[in-house]
Amino acid sequence: MDFSSSTTISVMLVLALLGTCLMATSASNFYQDFDITWGDGRGKILNNGELLTLSLDKTSGSGFQSKNEYLFGKIDMQLKLVPGNSAGTVTAYYLSSKGATWDEIDFEFLGNLSGDPYTLHTNVFSQGKGNREQQFHLWFDPTADFHTYSILWNPKRIIFSVDGTPIREFKNMESMGVPFPKNQPMRIYSSLWNADDWATRGGLIKTDWSKAPFTASYRNFNAKACVVSSSGSSSCSSNSASSASNNNAWLSQELDSASQERLKWVQKNYMIYNYCTDTKRFSQGLPAECAAANQS
Repeated sequence: MDFSSSTTISVMLVLALLGTCLMATSASNFYQDFDITWGDGRGKILNNGELLTLSLDKTSGSGFQSKNEYLFGKIDMQLKLVPGNSAGTVTAYYLSSKGATWDEIDFEFLGNLSGDPYTLHTNVFSQGKGNREQQFHLWFDPTADFHTYSILWNPKRIIFSVDGTPIREFKNMESMGVPFPKNQPMRIYSSLWNADDWATRGGLIKTDWSKAPFTASYRNFNAKACVVSSSGSSSCSSNSASSASNNNAWLSQELDSASQERLKWVQKNYMIYNYCTDTKRFSQGLPAECAAANQS
């Protein structure tokens, strides 16, 4: 067998293996992947589906949601946040299920006065219970260009990352009685809205509507994820061989030593609030997961 024939067969085998895994990998087309759900025209899909913008004025904000529901995945989105005086505005980008005992994995970007840093707010809800906030400043201006915000969600952990740098890890600690999101499919949601009653300095700084409309931009969505159908079946359970594919490494991914060092660097230098150290708020005792070693 000559080299070209061998190469062709190898490529065909790889394609066949990938084809057996019905894992969803988005081609980053917003028409294909998302629906604009509110805002009366303030949300727009542009550039043949490559760009999505949300805007906010005094009348209304806007938002979108994914067409698919996911049960575990690695979700990437590039965002460019509202520039200038964004005080009072919140750009939310999150995964959420429905119902009274919903699960949710949150990025929220709290606007600020010109020149002051955005606050990146993260939270994890499981079975309707949140109160697991960690907040950060960023080491760059998130309004000057697009940056990648990622959620890795597998059965063992949730990792929040910015431009590939992990900023937070929430581990599965069901063995300690801490609920973990693992049974409820979630959609991706994003919205831009006015929250000047709390978003900036606890509500002291109000939205300056003379600066409206405020606009946030999105591009390069990518999802390696288990899609759950309307009948409740998951694309990831369709073929047991799929877990062997490198395309699915995220299903068992964890932080390696270099990533753990980057996580510590972010949390040492850029974390501004951690619920696990807020003894005043939790005067009856910190949440159970806070006591565990390396819970971050």
